Amino acid sequence: MTVGRTLGGLALVGAACFAYGVLVENQAFRLRRVTVPVLPPGSPRLRVLHISDAHLLVRNRARARFIASLAGLEPDLVVNTGDNVAEAAAIDTLAASLGRLLERPGVYVMGSNDYTGPRFTNPLAYLARSTEQSGHRDAPPLPTNRLRTALSSGGWIDLTQARTLLEVGGLTLELRGTDDAHLGLDDYAAIAGKPDKSADLAIGVTHAPYRRLLDAMTTDKVKLIFAGHTHGGQVCVPLYGALTTNSDLPRRQAKGLSKHKVGGRTSWVHVSAGLGGSPVAPYRFACPPEATLLTLAPRSVG
Repeated sequence: MTVGRTLGGLALVGAACFAYGVLVENQAFRLRRVTVPVLPPGSPRLRVLHISDAHLLVRNRARARFIASLAGLEPDLVVNTGDNVAEAAAIDTLAASLGRLLERPGVYVMGSNDYTGPRFTNPLAYLARSTEQSGHRDAPPLPTNRLRTALSSGGWIDLTQARTLLEVGGLTLELRGTDDAHLGLDDYAAIAGKPDKSADLAIGVTHAPYRRLLDAMTTDKVKLIFAGHTHGGQVCVPLYGALTTNSDLPRRQAKGLSKHKVGGRTSWVHVSAGLGGSPVAPYRFACPPEATLLTLAPRSVG
């Protein structure tokens, strides 16, 4: 009887946690604010909005409303690190939600789920290994070119395997981006090299934060790197953190701002916990959906 009651109690707790993760935390959108001392001394501050992993469906009205609210921040730059939609019909919904943000200076790269739609995968598989490539075989294709057109409609720059210079807030930024490393589509050699001498800051943008890319960008003196993909772990354990990053990134860097060091050089890395998740696993625990407003500030002298 005692064992039966114990198992029954555990089942009730599990069901309550699942319901909370689907119905409450999955809709508890937050704006994280952080400051990064990465600009040359004496520079004006820049406000960068980082959005990622919306995985938007037409029916995700609360998520769309939260995205729409971000335009009121009027950032100097928007960085979108991919996995925007989960169905073709949501491309128009995404564009409408982004609204005035599309008219701000912005850049974006593609994530794995900008190429293919959701496909059921056993959620426990994420705990055993990365789902790199295998989780996207036979998945339904998405109209990626139509998505690119929507994101570029107001002037955002597609950084997929590209480098560009952008004047923002009186500063010259060099931005470089890669295709999705989770699908093995990244080709860093195509954009490699030291930053342009005219740049006040070099920024890297990629969807999945695999260490091969963080190492290469840091070696090339890229001082700030943006990524998404991890969903912050999506399911976290209080006082322990993320169970997985679905990549080779350490769990302690599953979300937020951290430093990456290689060969005596250091870069700041910001990994977004993302705004959504796959429709086949619409569940979050101890890891609310979020966007981040980063204030880029001058470094201290010395």
